[in-house]
Amino acid sequence: MADQRNRRGPHTTRRRSLLQGLAVAAGGCLPWVAATAASRPSRWKIERPAIGAIGLRYQGSVIAQKAQAHGELAALCDVDRHVREQARAAFGSTAAIFEDYREMLARKQIDVVLIGTPDHWHAKMLIDACRAGMDVYCEKPLTLTVDEGRIIRDAVARTSRVVQVGSWQRSDSRFRLAVEMIRAGRIGKLQTVEVILGKNEAGGPFEVLKTPKNLNWNLWQGQTPDVPYIAERSHYTFRWWQEYSGGQMTDWGAHHVDIAQWGINSMPVRFRGQCRPAQVTDGYNVPLDFSAAVEYENGVVMTISDTGRNGILFTGTAGRIFVNRGTLDGAPVEQLAATPLPREAFQAYAADNLSRPERSGKLDAIINHMGNFFDCVESRRPTLSDVESQHRSISTCHLANIAIRLGRELQWDPRAERFVNDVDADKLLSRQQRAGFEVA
Repeated sequence: MADQRNRRGPHTTRRRSLLQGLAVAAGGCLPWVAATAASRPSRWKIERPAIGAIGLRYQGSVIAQKAQAHGELAALCDVDRHVREQARAAFGSTAAIFEDYREMLARKQIDVVLIGTPDHWHAKMLIDACRAGMDVYCEKPLTLTVDEGRIIRDAVARTSRVVQVGSWQRSDSRFRLAVEMIRAGRIGKLQTVEVILGKNEAGGPFEVLKTPKNLNWNLWQGQTPDVPYIAERSHYTFRWWQEYSGGQMTDWGAHHVDIAQWGINSMPVRFRGQCRPAQVTDGYNVPLDFSAAVEYENGVVMTISDTGRNGILFTGTAGRIFVNRGTLDGAPVEQLAATPLPREAFQAYAADNLSRPERSGKLDAIINHMGNFFDCVESRRPTLSDVESQHRSISTCHLANIAIRLGRELQWDPRAERFVNDVDADKLLSRQQRAGFEVA
């Protein structure tokens, strides 16, 4: 176990402050104060960790519910008053609620932070939580730009925080087994990978409306340009606006491209892309009919497309494997009956907890993904979806989007994390940010 001096774990003085401060903020007593030692996981010697959750619509509520197996939801934060009040009703009226996550972090009474906000807020919230001394489970995609990932990596290293990114397919038994089979040479030498993500949405122009009284639109926008309120910009459909996301490339790509790159086990060096640009005012502006090709240092070529059967096809010199959220098939998979690949022989991740049963499917896989996070909060070991791997995976998605946007071949230096002799492309590795919301 790593030096415990670097751990901001539960201790008597801090816990007493937590109980007093959050009980007052919540307007009542916390029923879990009287929990007996027998009711707590053995790794938490004094109290279960206090959890603060930021962003509480669908996915944020999913991860908050899964985290309850490991700690207590002490604080809930969302810029939409309706959402945060509904969340407190669902999770228990004892949690303190906040509109501004910075006020929650300023209390310094939280052990673990969950981030379930739209993409453009992930980096700043994660960095702020780490600098406040908290470990973080952050939804995917990790970043909005490549340069944000570099800043996150530095902040996590400097603060010695544990971070898990919500790329839960790494904890899904189908995807994990596919990667382990490739690492074990079950399809021979890997040659190509085909990734199908699905279509970006087209729509608009949409009506400019008066901002709802329950929504803090300024806080929702964060680092992005201040624009009039359009309902379709927020909540689920934020992902079809380049200001806040990267469309399917960063939404599904944060899952499928991550698994593909985990199997490829190399660095990308060349990108090509094409699309049909969206041409609408006050409407969805992510590219349409997109495709990209990525070449890796080890010679593998990955293609990414919006057309075809959603999933990942790995092709090697001795066979192929197809995997998606409902399927794992191919001749090498059928051969497992005769020549199994036991979990004890897995090699893609060094800190497995083999006592956890294998799970597949989103809601079940997140159980193991959250469990891995809390295992690592205790052990201080790297998580399954750690910052470095997820920065590299989502950077590949961002770089593919840049190649699609520019419509030409780009050479990439994965160590310098800059394009080769391409100043114009380098300018797209970051974005201008609104004053007061900078990621730095």
